[in-house]
Amino acid sequence: MDFKEVIQKRRSVRKFKPESVEDKLIFEILEFVKLAPSAGNLQAYEIIVVKENQTRRQLSSAALDQDFIYQAPVVLVFCAHPARNEWKYKTRGRELYSIQDATIACTYAMLAVTAMGLSSVWVGAFLEEEVIKILELEPGFRPVALLPVGYGDENPARRERRTVNDFAQFI
Repeated sequence: MDFKEVIQKRRSVRKFKPESVEDKLIFEILEFVKLAPSAGNLQAYEIIVVKENQTRRQLSSAALDQDFIYQAPVVLVFCAHPARNEWKYKTRGRELYSIQDATIACTYAMLAVTAMGLSSVWVGAFLEEEVIKILELEPGFRPVALLPVGYGDENPARRERRTVNDFAQFI
């Protein structure tokens, strides 16, 4: 599938088939993620791959009871790792660049998932402290996105989008 087709095909899928995602595919997704750009190439993010049922259920609860998170066979949790950027970029690295790095990595994962015939949905609505506790994250790690991944069991229609002239300013 070419890049344009991947972009056009990607949808936020919230219904997943019960079949598991092979580890080989998960590693392939992560191989694409490591190619994502990052501030100073410091790659200030960590990814927690959650396959365990009870942990997925807890994440679903921490994400305001969004049950589709539990129903997906894999959840990738993207965490900013501020210390990786802070030494070089100080406050801006800690407070902004590390979050940007994690979100860019998540975007790469989301597009890789689509290219591989899988489905996902970006989840940003969750109780951050609960996710930190559930995953027993190292001090300083900050979860910024949950990405449930699996074989989609729905095909949502493309939603209306703003026109380019609505969001772009040419100077």
